[in-house]
Amino acid sequence: MLNRFLIAAFVSVFAFNAQAQVIDPETAWNAAYDARTDGPVDVPLGDQAVFHMADDLFFIPKTEATALMRSWGNQVEPSFYGLIAPKDNNQPWIVSVKYIRDGYVKDEDAASWDKDEMLESFKQGTLEHNKELIEMGMPGLIVTGWVEEPAYDKANHRLVWSLAADEIGAPASAPATVNYNTYALGRDGYFEINLLTSDQTIATDKVYAQNILASVQYNDGKRYQDYTAGDNVAAYGLMALVGGGLVAKKLGLIAVVGLFLAKFAKLILIGGAVALGGFAKMFGRKSR
Repeated sequence: MLNRFLIAAFVSVFAFNAQAQVIDPETAWNAAYDARTDGPVDVPLGDQAVFHMADDLFFIPKTEATALMRSWGNQVEPSFYGLIAPKDNNQPWIVSVKYIRDGYVKDEDAASWDKDEMLESFKQGTLEHNKELIEMGMPGLIVTGWVEEPAYDKANHRLVWSLAADEIGAPASAPATVNYNTYALGRDGYFEINLLTSDQTIATDKVYAQNILASVQYNDGKRYQDYTAGDNVAAYGLMALVGGGLVAKKLGLIAVVGLFLAKFAKLILIGGAVALGGFAKMFGRKSR
């Protein structure tokens, strides 16, 4: 059974998002698009890093990206930096960028991960949590496997993982939202760079996520290898990032299922109707 704190957090996110529609999504999108920065260009990411953005992408800064996210009914945390999107109207995916300043995340536990056990934890936890989704009027979910098994690049201090799940009762041909999660570790914390797309295009879209991850370069003195004794160290290890977010840090692996559900059920990142329907239509208006 999942922790009561997790369930309460999940419900509170739903309640917040239900009240978060403050402006019309199309108006917000137009403002975000007008405020964009087109690649190729270097985008500063605060005092931590720079994003070497390719010529086929554009970046929506924090203010306009936050308004856009809220217009879609989504919670936006202070750690949010902005959104990255493709210039090509035929590629309806988007990437969110956040920076979590929780200190240096030790990565030793990556050497002993049991990915089968991790997957089983997600599967069982999802089944336990489905009744909460149903009470919210949402379909239950079944975790079917990894889209991308957790993989840690120790040389470059980068983590990638993604879960696959289906809505209970949905036709086999129905598209499903996929969160493809990537992380770049630094001295003071880490960037969480997550791609939202469809399971029908993830095989090609994930290449963009991987390229974006590789294009984030920490500033001198902020790199993972710049850590020195006495620096702030995060109260959790790398495995807590498989699932992501504050709940994982507090409650451990099995508890991250709820956060995964919140993302996959379109309560946190970007609404599924936007991602798989309205979002694609918005992309069709980019060159207005």
